[in-house]
Amino acid sequence: MKMLRKLLLWLVLVPVLFVLVMQLFFFIQIWWWVDHNPDSTSFMRRQLSVLREKNPDAQLQHKWVPYGRISNNLKRAIIASEDSNFSEHEGVDWEALQKAYEKNSRKGKVVAGGSTITQQLAKNLFLSGDRSYVRKAQEIAITYMLEFLMDKERIFEIYLNVVEWGNGVFGAEAAAQHYYGTSAASLSASQAARLAVMLPRPRYYDKNRASTYLARRTNLILRRMGAAELP
Repeated sequence: MKMLRKLLLWLVLVPVLFVLVMQLFFFIQIWWWVDHNPDSTSFMRRQLSVLREKNPDAQLQHKWVPYGRISNNLKRAIIASEDSNFSEHEGVDWEALQKAYEKNSRKGKVVAGGSTITQQLAKNLFLSGDRSYVRKAQEIAITYMLEFLMDKERIFEIYLNVVEWGNGVFGAEAAAQHYYGTSAASLSASQAARLAVMLPRPRYYDKNRASTYLARRTNLILRRMGAAELP
């Protein structure tokens, strides 16, 4: 009986310790990124691995640029398109999540996410693309770590520099060069709005640039951009 109790204790203790160590790792890594720029993310490394299965010499298109060298047009467009309450919430927009859940329930499939910019960054930095309640719980935990350690501008700066914008294209500078042959600082309002609309399905829109939805949604985001509040 004593051995059984010890075994049960270890069966509980080891997973708990593992989870705590993982959270400590995430916390320390995020702390480091408060004033150091990430070289890559979990998502970037995974996509590079996929590209190299077809081409061993494949490289990502990615160049870090400071927050001040990214067009305000792009910042406003992304907030208008992805997370209109970014400057107000504490990382998770529970109301948006509830609305997304209700919409998905009505449709019988996932048609809306409800994730904030901070949640998207948490997922890109550390997590896989798998969908599960455990992964979602970890995403939310990392989201609150990001919001605790960083201000909104730093969160947005990292997001703008690591988010995917096409097949092997990551970050605002690479996206601006890839689609328009210009810098992230020089993006016009219409160019920025179009890039923002591409974010949920960047690889698809990279191949389908004449999409009627892309054009229609771009016009909607252009109208919303004036009300977008920057961090």
